[in-house]
Amino acid sequence: MTQLKLSRPNIDETAISKVAEVLRSGNLVHGAVGREFEAAIAAFVGTSHAVVVSSGTAAIYLALRGLGIGPGDAVLVPDFTFPATANAVVMVGATPVLVDVDPKTYCMTPAAAEAAINAFSSGAKLAAILLVHEFGTPCDMLGFRALSDKYCLKLVEDAACALGARTSFGMVGKGSDVACFSFHPRKTLTTGEGGALVTDDPVLADRFRVHRNHGMQPAEGGVAFVEAALNFRLTDFQSALGLSQLPHLPGWIESRRQLVERYLYALAPLEQKGYLTLPALVDGQSWQTFMIVLDRRFDQRSIIVAMGEQGIETNLGAQCLGDTQTHRAYRATLDESVAQRLAKQGLALPLCETMHPVDIDRVTSTLARCLEDAS
Repeated sequence: MTQLKLSRPNIDETAISKVAEVLRSGNLVHGAVGREFEAAIAAFVGTSHAVVVSSGTAAIYLALRGLGIGPGDAVLVPDFTFPATANAVVMVGATPVLVDVDPKTYCMTPAAAEAAINAFSSGAKLAAILLVHEFGTPCDMLGFRALSDKYCLKLVEDAACALGARTSFGMVGKGSDVACFSFHPRKTLTTGEGGALVTDDPVLADRFRVHRNHGMQPAEGGVAFVEAALNFRLTDFQSALGLSQLPHLPGWIESRRQLVERYLYALAPLEQKGYLTLPALVDGQSWQTFMIVLDRRFDQRSIIVAMGEQGIETNLGAQCLGDTQTHRAYRATLDESVAQRLAKQGLALPLCETMHPVDIDRVTSTLARCLEDAS
């Protein structure tokens, strides 16, 4: 029985050859290839600057630090996401303000964010909105841009899953102060580990470059250490890997969209029976992950095990931050939230551009049997 994984990195021989070229050159740290990758990312997204770093988490941390967000500040964060989003807020010394999400897009909405702003009564100062394009589904950027302008808040995109997704402003990464991408192996484009920040602000871009590299900047006769900072550089062989994949990304995303259409068609009868809820279709989705929400009668973990026994890897989608030990103190209410239900009942199904329609049919028919057996 062939094992169907949640996803597989799409790395061809050309990409491997490009990595080998860098390894043979001996120029391994961030250098010419990294700068070429940055220029390619900026051109792809449509921003003036891109800065590659060691991870998507590092990108969020550097975005907040570069914007001057720290102790005494508070940042709006969706309650349903991978904890790295809120971890970065805590690590710069600020306080996350958890906001519930939409049950169909899994994203924070401008309406929910504004309600949280109006209800905010902490001694901290609200400084930023850190939205997440969950699983590659773009948030309402026009609404968030208007909201950030209205309340004089910085707008940061955690676009870890959304390179190549589109909003009303164009590619995800436009319309905010800074956007952050991840190149983890679960992402459509991967460098193993890695990330990037994009912005149109040259001052911010310079800060990111200083903060990723020990606080150094060029100076007459060498370099100057202008600020205490850490090392968040991306290697040139990782940049070579990402650079070789970037031209293929639009085609890969289109393939994922076609596979998702087949998922939605095949799973519609199960939704009609009340077994599950399907995600919303939103213009511009890049579909890094396809997650359904199981009805409450089903135990998420039991279905994951049952699917695994049939050779199909599934998993939860993301965490409810307010239910984690790390961020429980930031929960806004004890009432059950959408984020809690998504974390408890969400089921991520296999999705990768290298899959075939027959793979989707296998997943959906197996899921139907597992749900029938468990109902």
